[in-house]
Amino acid sequence: MTERGVHLGTVQETLLIPLYGRAVENRKPQPALRDPRAEDIVASIDYDFARFDNLPSLVGTVLRTSLFDRWVADFLTSHPTGTVVEIGVGLNTRHERLDNGQAHWFDLDLPDVIDLRRTFFTDSPRRTMIAASVTDEAWTDAVKSPGPYFFSAEAVLPFLSEAQVRHVVDLIAGRFPGSLLALDTAGPGIIDTQDQHDALGKVEARMQWTCADPAELTMWRPGARILASQRLSALPPRMYDELPAAYREMLAGLAEQRLPQVEEYRLNLVQLP
Repeated sequence: MTERGVHLGTVQETLLIPLYGRAVENRKPQPALRDPRAEDIVASIDYDFARFDNLPSLVGTVLRTSLFDRWVADFLTSHPTGTVVEIGVGLNTRHERLDNGQAHWFDLDLPDVIDLRRTFFTDSPRRTMIAASVTDEAWTDAVKSPGPYFFSAEAVLPFLSEAQVRHVVDLIAGRFPGSLLALDTAGPGIIDTQDQHDALGKVEARMQWTCADPAELTMWRPGARILASQRLSALPPRMYDELPAAYREMLAGLAEQRLPQVEEYRLNLVQLP
């Protein structure tokens, strides 16, 4: 098999961490999430994935993706012909896991990522890749499909500055009023210690935006509502109950320890005005 070389920017390289997390998870007898396509992609890329072996945060990336999947699936149940926009899509395979044959999908990321992504995915009448920065207003013109809209920004916005995140939130709310936005936030304890993070410590990218309380987002846009704000140690009961026993035991232990790197990391679903 000929492996595809990887030539990504500093922040863009981080997309390989959750990709590898899903590939590793797929090999387990009792996974929290099935993603055979991720395993195939990892096998096709020339990159030293071994640097991420046995890292606890790989499980965290899988649980984050699983929760975002549930939010998107719930949205598509209510709005089967709606539109899903993956911000900073990386090499995510959410479309492969959740597409219902009716929804429209847009995969947005920087040009170097989309170039890599086109090695493994192709556009279709209902699925379009967009090569642009999320901070560039022009990408919104490419999202030409009926609403309602669900924007998934998984492991993306914390790498921007607060001013940039505000701009992105304003842009989405202004161009797609009433849409849903899923995003993760990191508190100061995480931002200040990310050099020691088990995965980020192995790459050059660093998060910038500190968000101690996701409720701040409702102050940026009057009328915005936080529909959900979950810690990895306190996942929704329905999701928690469906996890393999080993994961439930691990999460129970994390809840007791109340570690800053766990307590300050939130997965949020926001209803924009």
